[in-house]
Amino acid sequence: MSDVQQRIDEMVKGHKVMLFMKGTAQFPQCGFSGRAIQILKAAGASGVSTFNVLEDEEVRQGIKDYANWPTIPQLYVNGEFVGGSDIMMEMYQSGELQQLLAKG
Repeated sequence: MSDVQQRIDEMVKGHKVMLFMKGTAQFPQCGFSGRAIQILKAAGASGVSTFNVLEDEEVRQGIKDYANWPTIPQLYVNGEFVGGSDIMMEMYQSGELQQLLAKG
C-alpha cells in the first residue's frame, strides 16, 4: 500500500463518518459536495469528519483509486465505502442512510 493509500485508510478507519469532499463542510467548493453535507445533516449525522481534497492533490487522486470510484465526494461510514452524493440521496430517501448512521 502506498503512503497516500495508507493515509486514506487511516482516515477512513479512524472516523465513524468520513467525507472526502471539495471544500469544507462550512464552505463546500462544488455543488455535489454541498449536497452531500446537506444530506448528512438531514439524516442526523453527528461527528462527521471531512477532508478537503483541493488541499492535497495526492489524496484527491488517491481516493479515486482507494474505492475504485471516479468522483468526489465520497462517503465512508464505519470504515466502509458508501458512495457519492447521488447514492447518498437515494439512501437518504429510502431511510437506509439514517439506519447506517445510527449503527455504531
